Amino acid sequence: MKVILLKDVKGSGKAGDILNVADGYARNYLFVKGLACEANSKNLSELESKKASKQHKLDVEKAENEKIAEKLKDKTIEIRAKAGNGGRLFGAVTPLTISEKIKEIYGIEIDKKKISTNGDIKSYGDFTVTVKLSQGVNFKIDVKVSEQ
Repeated sequence: MKVILLKDVKGSGKAGDILNVADGYARNYLFVKGLACEANSKNLSELESKKASKQHKLDVEKAENEKIAEKLKDKTIEIRAKAGNGGRLFGAVTPLTISEKIKEIYGIEIDKKKISTNGDIKSYGDFTVTVKLSQGVNFKIDVKVSEQ
């Protein structure tokens, strides 16, 4: 019997896979637990439309991320901070600080988890941070930390 998996089944396949399984396994286990449905023409067409919809969402998300990357790529963000003796900052410039500054200057919200600083920035100077958006869109931003 041909079935379409609705959820991941260990040892059988992932959600959306079309499998040929024994009738008893399908009726007594997969259907009862809600893990699969029969692979008839209606269900197959629904599966295809779901896959197309999911791909469209991914394409739109990637296009939006590429627009953000083009707008922010190779830009310099200046952050002013106070420091003590020896030029060490009181605190640090973190991905959250950078994210808030990007929102303030450009009006673009970027999650702090997507900003990679290679450790916190604890002194004055110029630094390069990497922003890793979804769908494989990455770009670099220069951060200049100066005295307040």
